[in-house]
Amino acid sequence: MMALDTNVLVRFLVRDDERQAQAVYTRFKQAETARETLFVTLGVVLELIWVLESAYALPPGQIADALDDLRTMRILAFEAEPVLQRVLSEGRSGTIDLADLLLAHAANVSDCDAVLSFDKKACRHPLYRRLH
Repeated sequence: MMALDTNVLVRFLVRDDERQAQAVYTRFKQAETARETLFVTLGVVLELIWVLESAYALPPGQIADALDDLRTMRILAFEAEPVLQRVLSEGRSGTIDLADLLLAHAANVSDCDAVLSFDKKACRHPLYRRLH
């Protein structure tokens, strides 16, 4: 199994470089034909969220929709799929950043009670605790 880097998913989603976007599309079609699975780590998801927010100014709901669309692709397997599912179900509200949600739920499935943080907005979520 091959894993994907963040830039591959960015090119696929935003098509800001047509040559690279076409290369991704071709590779995905090859994977589909060969019934191959391509792996997406939580680190790549976290970086993808950050890039789409900061470089492309996409709102959380649009990013969540894009991640949902990626999850429906049979050729893609996501690390800790239940974590991503929780993030996407909560993430459209905008009360907490998607990246912070991802960190919180990843910690939670690893038996952590909460994430310690100085981030006031994140600490409004029950999986965060404010460090004073």
